[in-house]
Amino acid sequence: MRKIYEPEHLMEGELLQSMLASEGIESHITGRHLLGAVGDLPAFGLLGLTVEDDQAERARLLITEYNAAFPLPGDEPDSYPDVLLC
Repeated sequence: MRKIYEPEHLMEGELLQSMLASEGIESHITGRHLLGAVGDLPAFGLLGLTVEDDQAERARLLITEYNAAFPLPGDEPDSYPDVLLC
């Protein structure tokens, strides 16, 4: 197994893990059980996304492409209910 990415938080790690799974790449999030000890441990570098060595390059490429993607124009709703615009 090889660590290919450090997610900022658990939700990002789980999102990327699901994206990789949809591409047929099995991944694991390391350090998720350490998050409860953030007061005693450093706050950064606890989480890691790992994949098998032979899939590391493809997984890195997919994550890079995912992070570089922009939403398509027109995907935003015309209004956001219950949101106060200032």
